[in-house]
Amino acid sequence: MRNQQDWNPEIYARFRDLRLRPALDLLAQVPALPKGDIVDLGCGNGVVGAALKARFARRLRGVDNSASMLAEAAKTGHYNKLEELDIAKWQGEAALIFSNAALHWLPGHGVLFPKLASMLPAGGVLAVQMPRQFAAPSHVLLRELAQAFFPDRFDYRAYSPPVAPPQKLAEALAPLGELNIWETSYFQYLAAGEGHPVRRFTMSTAARPILARLDESEQKRFLVAYDEALLQAYPLARDGGCTFPFLRQFIVLIAR
Repeated sequence: MRNQQDWNPEIYARFRDLRLRPALDLLAQVPALPKGDIVDLGCGNGVVGAALKARFARRLRGVDNSASMLAEAAKTGHYNKLEELDIAKWQGEAALIFSNAALHWLPGHGVLFPKLASMLPAGGVLAVQMPRQFAAPSHVLLRELAQAFFPDRFDYRAYSPPVAPPQKLAEALAPLGELNIWETSYFQYLAAGEGHPVRRFTMSTAARPILARLDESEQKRFLVAYDEALLQAYPLARDGGCTFPFLRQFIVLIAR
């Protein structure tokens, strides 16, 4: 089983269309921009690059901390510059800072979002999409099983979801500009495959921090238990697939 420390572009790309749709929904709400570059913050394998380049014909920069994902982004040919960097440390100027399913990995949104907004000119846009799936069985079961199986390594008793409800984020962001914030539940149908379909979806994202701390035999034991638990929360259809509701939060902030 592959080491989980770095992102695996092949596994992540299995659900490319499902992961791209929220990004396109976010992009559709971005208004006209002032002069300046576009920054794809947490660009991953560059799945949004083509859409960003098509919508705004200007210089496109991608930032990500995964060398393997950046290598895939480079192959798209859409980025003028790609930078391997912890996205929490990125600083610069841009007409649009676009971040699709990346900023939920970072803490301290009350400080982070104002910092990003400060890098925009008047009329510049911060556009962010983040999963808010942390109270759903897909994610709760990961935490519960990790703590039950490996209590010496995992303790979620003081766990706090990394993405706040819209009302709380709106309080922090509204003073910074014109704010549009909303949430959407995507009722995704996941096809049958190796293991439970939901496990195949979360393995490349939410499960990564847990799997990275397990050896190969521990990973196998953990995933078997996860598959079994998922069957109760997400029953399989006759074809072996299942419906997987997934909640996502969207933010579009136009800087003053």
